[in-house]
Amino acid sequence: MEGSLKYLSPEWRNEVHERLSTQLDPEKMNYATTSLVSVYSNCPDGKDRYFLVNCANGVLGDVIVGEGEPPEAEFSIAGDYDVFAKMSRGELGAQAALMSGKLKIKGNMVKALKLSSVADRFNRIIATVPTEF
Repeated sequence: MEGSLKYLSPEWRNEVHERLSTQLDPEKMNYATTSLVSVYSNCPDGKDRYFLVNCANGVLGDVIVGEGEPPEAEFSIAGDYDVFAKMSRGELGAQAALMSGKLKIKGNMVKALKLSSVADRFNRIIATVPTEF
């Protein structure tokens, strides 16, 4: 796809950060204060990767993509690269992926369920980024 950004590249990260920052105000974020790291296994290049997002009072903070050991976060979601790619393309919701066992979460499950609508908003916006998987 012409004009698309390589998934999890620095350029992709920059575009995701820009879109999330401009499209999600604190109200749409439910004034959430949290951090979430998604841990990707079986990436096409054989490396493990992570994608970290945090926010305070509904204001987006860091958006970080990296390789290797992920940083600490309130929530950690681990799964296969292909599952996260489907979520980023809008083909699979976060809650469906968790309930089907395709993703594993660590953190407060009650809070995670309360934040699932925010995660789905993130994924809908990320799905608008022209991406090469």
